[in-house]
Amino acid sequence: MFSKKKNPDPDATASPVTPEPDETPATEAAGGEADTAAPAESSDRAAQADAPAEPTAPDAQELLLLKDRYARLMADFDNYRKRQLREREDWIKRANEELLGDLLPVIDHLELALAQATDPASPFVVGVKLVYDQFLALLDRHGMVPLDAKGEPFDPSYHEALSQMNSATVPANIVMDQFRRGWLLGGRLLRPAQVIVSAGAPDPVIADNEPSNVTD
Repeated sequence: MFSKKKNPDPDATASPVTPEPDETPATEAAGGEADTAAPAESSDRAAQADAPAEPTAPDAQELLLLKDRYARLMADFDNYRKRQLREREDWIKRANEELLGDLLPVIDHLELALAQATDPASPFVVGVKLVYDQFLALLDRHGMVPLDAKGEPFDPSYHEALSQMNSATVPANIVMDQFRRGWLLGGRLLRPAQVIVSAGAPDPVIADNEPSNVTD
């Protein structure tokens, strides 16, 4: 007699059920979210660490120091600007002094030519006088002032004494004659006047045959 085979357990023989692709175990999902959240938090902290610190407003003492430093810088710049302007003006003055000083001998020669002229009405003398007047107008526009010393007290600051002579009519230490005119530029001496100064009246000379008042 054939023995009957027992039917296997339907649950044991059934094929294993595979999970759906979309179905993820809860533990794995939680672990994945934690793994993705951790790098994001660390990157945020790194970005915050690398970001520059926000500037803070200076306190009252620091603000006073900054204002004082600014005032000093402005004062230094103003002094520098004034110094540059002053140096430029001085340079222009020196250049003008050299140029005008070189023109003075021309004026001297024109004055000598006019002084030696015998006929002031001649065309030649009139032409020389015209050139001379033009030179004087040019010097006047540049602040040149002639310095005439004849008859004035001798002043070594403005006069150059060439000689000293006795004079019965001109008091001592008075300019008797002027050899060359002096010039001022802007109130300053550019060239002194060359003059002859009086030494006063000569001392009386006692003759040898004049009787002496000395008694034995």
